[in-house]
This record gives sequence, C-alpha cells and structure tokens, in this order.
Amino acid sequence: MNETTSPPPRPAERLPVRAPLVTEPLGILASLRAARRNLLEIIPDLATRVPMVSGRTGARWHMLMEPGAIREVLLERVDGYPKSMVTKNMLRPAIGESMFIAEGAHWRWQRRAAAPAFSARNVGNLGPIMAGAAGRAADRIDAQRGHAVDLFEEMVTTTFDVISDVTFSGGEAFARDAVHRAIDGYIAEAGRISLFDVLGLPDWVPRPGRLRAGGLVEMKSVADAAIDDRARRGPREVPDLLDLLLAGEDPETQRRMNIGELRDNLLTFIVAGHETTALTLSWALYLLAFDQDAQERARAEVLSGVAGETASAAEVEELPYLRRVVEETLRLYPPAGIVSRTAQRADELCGREIKPGDTVMIPIYALHRSHRLWDAPDAFRPDRFEEKPQRYAYLPFGDGPRICIGAAFAVQEALIVLATLLKRFRFTPVAGRDPEPVMILTLRPEGGVWLEAEPL
Repeated sequence: MNETTSPPPRPAERLPVRAPLVTEPLGILASLRAARRNLLEIIPDLATRVPMVSGRTGARWHMLMEPGAIREVLLERVDGYPKSMVTKNMLRPAIGESMFIAEGAHWRWQRRAAAPAFSARNVGNLGPIMAGAAGRAADRIDAQRGHAVDLFEEMVTTTFDVISDVTFSGGEAFARDAVHRAIDGYIAEAGRISLFDVLGLPDWVPRPGRLRAGGLVEMKSVADAAIDDRARRGPREVPDLLDLLLAGEDPETQRRMNIGELRDNLLTFIVAGHETTALTLSWALYLLAFDQDAQERARAEVLSGVAGETASAAEVEELPYLRRVVEETLRLYPPAGIVSRTAQRADELCGREIKPGDTVMIPIYALHRSHRLWDAPDAFRPDRFEEKPQRYAYLPFGDGPRICIGAAFAVQEALIVLATLLKRFRFTPVAGRDPEPVMILTLRPEGGVWLEAEPL
C-alpha cells in the first residue's frame, strides 16, 4: 500500500432496536389496526426527513418535526393548541381534571399550587428513598444470579416502590398492590385508540373499551382512604409528596386542592412517576448491555464517584457521563413517543394551513431521530449530549409552560438506580431476546428487557 491509498472503510455502526415506521399511506382501518398494535407504526418514515407531514384519516392531521413550529405550538400559542380530545378521552376516567388534562386557568392554578412540592430541595430530600429502593432492586437481582432477569419488570417494581413511598410514606392505608394492578389494567384496557378516535367523533360519544376498564373504582378508593388517613394523622416529620400537596396553595389565588383534585393529581403523579422512569431505566440498561464500552465507561465513573453501596442525590450530580447515557436513552426511546394537540383556531405552521379542529401531533420518536436535526440519529452516542441540543429538537419531558413538573425527580431517580446497579453488576444481553419498542400510552419494551446480571 502506498501513502496515498485510502484507508479501509469503517465497519457499519451497530444500531439498537427501533420501531418500524410506515412507508405507505394508511387508510382508516389500517391506521386503526396499526394504532391499536403500536402507535409508532402510524408515523411515516418520511417524518424523520422533513419538517412536516399532513394527511387525513377520517379527520385532518399534521405531524410537526420543525423546532420553530413546535415552539409556536408548545410555547407561543399554547392556549390555541390544547391537548387533543383523544388524549383526554384516554386519561380522564383515571385522573379526572388533574393538571395533566386541565386547560387554561384551571391548569394554571393547580400547577402553581403543586410547583413547590417539586423544588430542587424537596426532590433532593427524596434521594434516600430512591437509594433504598435501588438497594432492594439490587438485592432482588442478586438473588436471581445464574438466571436471566427481566429488568423491565424489576424496574417497574423499583419505581413503584419509590413513588408509593414518596407519595404516601408507605402508609398502612395505601394498598400499593391494588393500585399497581389497577394502573396496569387501565393502561391495557383503555390506552388503545378507538375507531371513534380515528374517525374524529366527538368526545361525548362513549368509547366502549374505556367504559370496561377495570380497577378505576378500587384505585380511586384506595387513594381517597390514604388521603383521609393522612388528614387524620397529620403531616410526617419529613414531609412526603402528599403532605406537600395538602399544604400547597396557589400564591395568586390562595386556592388549595379539594379532596377530588388532590386525589386526581396524586394518581397522575403515581401513574406518570413510576411508569416513565421505569421505562427510562429499562431502555438505559438495554443500551448499556448493547454497548459494553459505554457500560464500562459509566461504571468507571460510578466507582470513582459513589462511596457507598447505593448512590446519593449529591453523588449522582457529579456523574456527567451517566447523565448523558440517560439523556441519550430518552432521545432514542422517549416514554411519550407522540403528543397531540387540537387546533382551536385557523393558523399556519411551516407555511401550511391549519384549520380549527385539526389534530397537530408532535411525533417525538421521529423528532428525536430526524436526519435533519441529529447526526446518525438511530445510533447510541451519549457523548452527543456534551453539547446542549437545539431547543425544541429534544423533548423527552415536553417544553413550554406545560413541561413535565416531575422531570428533575425522574432524572435523579434514574441516575441513583443506574449508579447503584452498575456498581454491583455487569449486564450482558440474552441472545435472541431483544425488546421491541411498542407504544400504547407509553413506549414500552415489548417482551421485556432480558439481561444476564453478573455480580462484580
């Protein structure tokens, strides 16, 4: 070989699992089948290469992948684009008019009243609870040594352990197993899109599957009993989330949540607070097993920065590479893979006409894999987050005034659990058992995340 000969090409980069996006237009029935099987399958592959895609499937819809237009919807014209009726139809039977669903002034006062509960100080004070749950998870995994472990199931247990303790301090009145069963049952029965949704029928037309969703009465009664129990006993010495919300007051109106509002918001935090973090942890462990070099780098950082068997909130603040792993996980597998809004008035986005009643979707899964916005968008590269991404190109927690109130809580919990597990185990994939990204309400690893966990 002489000095001018080109070097051999680098081998193609291995890519983690991804959802198959649609390459042909879908009719109404095909769209319904795809949406009930996996919502990601209604996203056109074209959405990863262009700023906007529009169509009609019963009702007019638009998908936005242009950060400037997304900013208009989520920030500048937020009142003109409330959450879609499809979203509200799915969730209202479970969480009522909580701040996740409420709009306008009713949303604003609830948000202001709840905000102090999620201050940096209060979230940091919850670190020991998260560390305790992480330690128990490590012990359960260790007890299964020699066998493959479904880390998705383990992480669901772990994060529900956390959210139930930070919400109700493990009170006797809180039957966590009953609430857990009810949440899973509701997601399974009610989270799937109805033909009525696809056809754009009004929200007052009942959706049969949601009427049959079981566990709601039990879930709400359990929450009511726990709230009543706390009201009688008084606040804890170290306030938990229920204490903070009971004491919460809108500084502008001095309004406090009544029992129904308190219950609906607590159930919102329980559903969102454990499901989304469990998914982030599960996908992160899958990716670290997929990329052993990244896992070893993260472990080396943990071993040098975490003194005890479990990580603390203060320690994980000093683990920048592990944080980038979490950020890249949320890019590749955002728990809310699609968010949708309903246009209230005539508008224009990306030079295209928007009519009142149109559904405007932000397919976050496609946005995070856009070839226009990301280099090698399907690759797992945590170091891309050494630089801050373009605003409104990265939306794992949404943005604008309705950005997720529990984002800092979720990231801290994920870092504490991951650091604790990496310090005790080396994770490797199980051949032939890759998870499949499937979204119903959230982006879950269908089939579980099966890994070998070798004690260190």
